[in-house]
Amino acid sequence: MKKVIVIGATSGIGKGLAEYYSANGWIVGVTGRRENLLQELKQNNKNIYTKSFDILSLDSAAKLLELINEMQGVDLAIISSGIGFVNHNLDPEVELNTAQTNAIGFTRMADFLYGYFNTQGYGHLAAISSIASIRGIYMCPAYSASKAYVSTYLEALRSKAVKEKKKIKVSTILPGFVDTPLLGKDTPTFWKSEVKTVVKQITTSLRRKRRKIYVTRRWRWVTFIWRLLPSYIHERIL
Repeated sequence: MKKVIVIGATSGIGKGLAEYYSANGWIVGVTGRRENLLQELKQNNKNIYTKSFDILSLDSAAKLLELINEMQGVDLAIISSGIGFVNHNLDPEVELNTAQTNAIGFTRMADFLYGYFNTQGYGHLAAISSIASIRGIYMCPAYSASKAYVSTYLEALRSKAVKEKKKIKVSTILPGFVDTPLLGKDTPTFWKSEVKTVVKQITTSLRRKRRKIYVTRRWRWVTFIWRLLPSYIHERIL
């Protein structure tokens, strides 16, 4: 049986991915800070292993290794942990917490997993970035900047694997607006996608070992245009 770990599986896309893989016969490891939600996942799904920890904690890599050992290995690891807030007033606590979780916590997990797959001789590492990583967004500076860090870091790991001829695949997942608790209520319905739809597209693309996964697919074209916008236009709309 194939084995997958979803880091940050207590809600949103992470939870949806864990449920999908469980329903499709994978052995699934899930992590998160909220033990009660992990246990709920375990009770409602089959072949679930759990480990509760914060990705910012110094022992998080050791905890993750414990989970992998309990599962007796892992083929695919998805880093889904992340936070983001609209922060018009630039509250320092919000910005710093966002940067620490999305950059420092992510790096700790990504480095450990890449090293584990390198020792194992193969593996597939994926992480959830965001369409917000494409350019800075005035409403959430730390979120868009930290997700740009995630995208760039994954690109570097992907290049590292190719140059060193490792059997390690690295995928960057770039969701647009997904109907999860992270998304504000004011987002127009047209732009929102259901978690189920997003999960289906992500898992299909991961199976094909895609390097960059835009979900839903229309965001590939939106971001293409967004990158081409002159700065003076971008600064007035986002």
